Amino acid sequence: MTHIEAHRSHRAGWLRASVLGANDGIVSTASLVIGVAAAGATQESVLLAGVAGVAAGALSMAAGEYVSVSSQADTEQADLAMEAQSLRDHPESELNELTQIYIERGLQPELAKEVAEKLTEHDALGAHMRDDIGIGEVVTARPLQAALFSAFAFVLGAVVPLLLVLLTNGGHQVTVIAAGSLIYLAALGAVAASLGGASLIRGASRVMFWGALAMLLTALVGYAFDMAV
Repeated sequence: MTHIEAHRSHRAGWLRASVLGANDGIVSTASLVIGVAAAGATQESVLLAGVAGVAAGALSMAAGEYVSVSSQADTEQADLAMEAQSLRDHPESELNELTQIYIERGLQPELAKEVAEKLTEHDALGAHMRDDIGIGEVVTARPLQAALFSAFAFVLGAVVPLLLVLLTNGGHQVTVIAAGSLIYLAALGAVAASLGGASLIRGASRVMFWGALAMLLTALVGYAFDMAV
């Protein structure tokens, strides 16, 4: 019988960017419109603030992800270039280094040397990339992918707070936006936890806590300005 394992590590790059973007889209947009609404602004003003926040936030997320992940990619490429140069200049030393790594992982010295020699013959740089530097195909930085996923997820996360602004007005607007956004936040947190193989309750509760805290603080700011007026 064939044994099949469904690993999730290949999702790490885009999933991290998506979760970050969606959570930020919900929390920042909901908090922004709640703060403006709590200050007594009109529905049109609240909606305008929300739409402007989504446009700025999505672009900010994309730019931030692209720059940060590009920095990671630059570091990886610099390490690979250094390793390639070392393989050309000091092949025996690099072979011994790889052998020692496999010994420390539990192989007998003779077997470790044989494995290191075979892998070096097949793809020396690839072997050192994985086992010496710790860079693998799964964790390789992909700046454009991270930027696109985070920006799209931000807009997706901001949809519900904006819809709630359109559907509500008056004294209950703040409460409705906060409650609806927290439910949406919990649902997306649970989905992200499921995709990553983690606990649904833990995934939902941790994002709800920080989301509720952000909304509470911005609501207090809004009420404070309303009182001042």
